[in-house]
Amino acid sequence: MDTKSKDKQILFDDEILIAEMNDSKQNGYSSDGDPLSWKQQEAEALSSDDSATTSSEGPKMKRREVWANKLDFLLACIGFSVGLGNVWRFPFLCYRNGGGAFLIPYFTAVLLGGIPVFFLEVSLGQFMSEGGIGTWKITPLFQGIGYACTIIVFLLNCEYNIILTWTFYYLFSSFNTVLPWSQGDNEWNSELCRNSSKMAASLMSNYSKMASGVVSKLNDTMTTVAYTVATENTTKCDPVTEFWERKVLQLSSGVDHAGTVKWDLALCLLLAWIVVYGCIWKGIKSSGKVMYFTATSPYILMLILLIRGVTLDGAAEGLKFYLLPDWSKLQEAQVWVDAGTQIFFSYSISLGTLTALGSYNKFRHNSYRDAMIFAGVNSFTSILAGLVIFSVLGFMAKQQGVSVADVAESGPGLAFIAYPTAVAQMPVAPLWSVLFFVMIILLGLDSQFVGVEGFITACVDMYPHYLRIGKRREIFTGIVCFLCFLIGLSMVTEGGMYVFQLFDYYSASRIVLVVAFFECIVVAYIYGINRYYDNLEMMFGFRIAPVMKICWMFVTPLFSLTIFIMGAISYSELTYKRKTYEYTYPSWAIGVGWMLALVSVIWIPITFFKRVIDAEGSIAQRLLSTTRPILKRHQLRQGEDLTKVVLDESCSFDPDDPILQGLDPRDEPLLANSVELQKIENSKRNETNGV
Repeated sequence: MDTKSKDKQILFDDEILIAEMNDSKQNGYSSDGDPLSWKQQEAEALSSDDSATTSSEGPKMKRREVWANKLDFLLACIGFSVGLGNVWRFPFLCYRNGGGAFLIPYFTAVLLGGIPVFFLEVSLGQFMSEGGIGTWKITPLFQGIGYACTIIVFLLNCEYNIILTWTFYYLFSSFNTVLPWSQGDNEWNSELCRNSSKMAASLMSNYSKMASGVVSKLNDTMTTVAYTVATENTTKCDPVTEFWERKVLQLSSGVDHAGTVKWDLALCLLLAWIVVYGCIWKGIKSSGKVMYFTATSPYILMLILLIRGVTLDGAAEGLKFYLLPDWSKLQEAQVWVDAGTQIFFSYSISLGTLTALGSYNKFRHNSYRDAMIFAGVNSFTSILAGLVIFSVLGFMAKQQGVSVADVAESGPGLAFIAYPTAVAQMPVAPLWSVLFFVMIILLGLDSQFVGVEGFITACVDMYPHYLRIGKRREIFTGIVCFLCFLIGLSMVTEGGMYVFQLFDYYSASRIVLVVAFFECIVVAYIYGINRYYDNLEMMFGFRIAPVMKICWMFVTPLFSLTIFIMGAISYSELTYKRKTYEYTYPSWAIGVGWMLALVSVIWIPITFFKRVIDAEGSIAQRLLSTTRPILKRHQLRQGEDLTKVVLDESCSFDPDDPILQGLDPRDEPLLANSVELQKIENSKRNETNGV
């Protein structure tokens, strides 16, 4: 071989050597073939990764946020899940299902369903550090669970803000010397109501004049009769219901008569969405600060209203109806169904938002402890709200001379008819009305904006390279809020209440039980319950009690599926109960309702079959490959078998990432190369070198 050929061969060999050295660095080895330390690997990755946020080319991608402190996460969970359901649904269910006896199925549901699924969702988010969709990379075959949760929370966001819209309207109406729903002589009242009010005022005036002077016994008797007649006529008129239906809603005859948009409600809806956007436009940096006020101040207002309520005449009778146990009710299946569904609703399970909240935790955060604290606060709030509501309903029942059962309502009927009726009979009525509706706004507001944050997080984590750059996240949040506002306009028309009921009854009702069932089954049997327990130990530094393993494997999926089946057996088509009659929805509207119910859960089988079709190999090979979790390097267990996972190295792992604060690489075998990882990388090096 001549000299030139030798020089060319040496140069070629040098190029190969340099390439091998670079390749070995990228695979965790130095130029001498020795394993690089964890920090050295990350420094190499950061210096060579074009997609890293430190790249000089193009705009920088913002780092994912974390909660400023441990209390932020707990307050966010309390603010989101402790809401209107605790105030206007739990007290009524407790009264209807045996009073104090209802607490037995209620706390049974807390232990078997509420705490296990709540902890599962927040810990999954914390482990994966992604929102409701990205979290299910632990089993890509079932990532449809994430899509289902995200769609459910989107539909819920469109509906829930309508309640805040009505509440803002009542709050503004409360700033009067006389509450507008306390009298029946307004322009929106019916002819019967106006005539009854005039008659009552006239006869009461005559009664006062005759009572002030010296009158005969006969005149006294006649005047008393006149007063009684006036009172009876007034009871035929219900100014509170007429204010709600004829003034606030201007309710049409049915869902097929939408009518025009009520622009006063539309402006209140716009205000509600502006407030929501103002709370979350900067992500958890802004919402976390707002939560300190919105999550805590309702308790102060509830205590004030409770003190006022228990001092009213008749309050004791109302509290008896609320708490007096009827043990025979425990034999009814519907009581247990009500307890189970109430827990899933009040814990905000299967919406993807709890996963999003958990994803902002630092890796070492003890969310296991927070789950227990949250359960206690949620149940305490429900019981406290019942005391507030039924003390006032007892007063109202005594004033009207009827039973508490005749005035007890749930849902919007409690907030916008029953309670305003009671408030109107109190001294200084506008003050108590303002306090009540401010409490409702604060309870609903944090539930609303955290729900929107959960949806935004899921979308941003799906496309971080597009939405975490510059002001794109803020713009995207504004677009989502505006879209929800446009959908909400359909619920502030004259037929809007009927549309609202469709969303409320179908979009996020029993479907959440099905989603919770799949969550438990996938984690316990597809991803692996022992593997997930190892992951929890990696995060918390200790192994949690085995009772949670038993719940996720057997108890909770069986419980949620049983509640779903029992609810399906007792299913009845949607009706809207008005004060005077019950409206039955047409069949086409029921069809729309079922579409709202299925548009979310249908993504579980769609994603399942799409993943299988897109994979290669036999059916068994496809199922095996699509159930391999996609994990980042810091999520690997010590001694992890990498043939059973997909290592996600699409973005560099930043050792200074705040989500991993508190981790020392020297003491963390999960952050170092496992034995299996070194074997895989050695194999790659040998293949590259042609060995």
